[in-house]
Order: sequence, then structure tokens, then C-alpha cells
Amino acid sequence: MTPQDSSLFAPQSQRSLPNASAVLVLGIISIIGCCCYGIPGVVCSIIALILYSKDTQLYQSNPEWYTASSYSNLRTGRLCAIIGLIPSILFLLFWIFILLTAGFGILTNPQDVFNRI
Repeated sequence: MTPQDSSLFAPQSQRSLPNASAVLVLGIISIIGCCCYGIPGVVCSIIALILYSKDTQLYQSNPEWYTASSYSNLRTGRLCAIIGLIPSILFLLFWIFILLTAGFGILTNPQDVFNRI
């Protein structure tokens, strides 16, 4: 295949990656979602990281087809998803710990709670 033939397969203009904006939005939502008991943050982070891996494979296979700004948005979204995932997991583990230590004690003897008041 000659260099002239490779231009037949290249698109005329570059386009953005299909999930770059979605990864960025989900990454930002995951940071905000860590304050809601951690569950929305974990879910949004995991979805963003899965979409990131798919788009990274697309970009790595044909980087000349996609714009650099969409790849930059994709990487920023991954960073936001990781930043949102860490406190979300910690907050979720904190609430599980509280439920296991104090919550089940209250559930087994609710009358004890009313006697303390």
C-alpha cells in the first residue's frame, strides 16, 4: 500500500470522540455524587471509566480521525471520575461501618433508643 492509498481511508475532517463529553459529565457528577451517601458517585465513576476505556481504544487505533480536544476532554473526565471514585468509596464504607456498628444495635432493640430520650 502506498502513502497515496492510505489517504483513501482517512476521513476528510477530524471528529470528536463519541463518549468524550459523557465521560467528562459523568466524572463531574461523580465528584458531586460522593456527597449523596457515595452510591451515585461510585456508579457514575464506574460508568465513566468504562466509557473512557472504549474511547481510548478508538483513539489509539486511529488518532488522526479524532480531535485532540476531545481526547483531552476524555482524559479530564477520567481524572474527575477517579477523583470522585475515591471519596465515594470511602464515604460508602463509612456508612456501612456506621450501619454495622450502631444501626444493627438500634434495629435489634428499638425500645432502648426510646428509653434514652
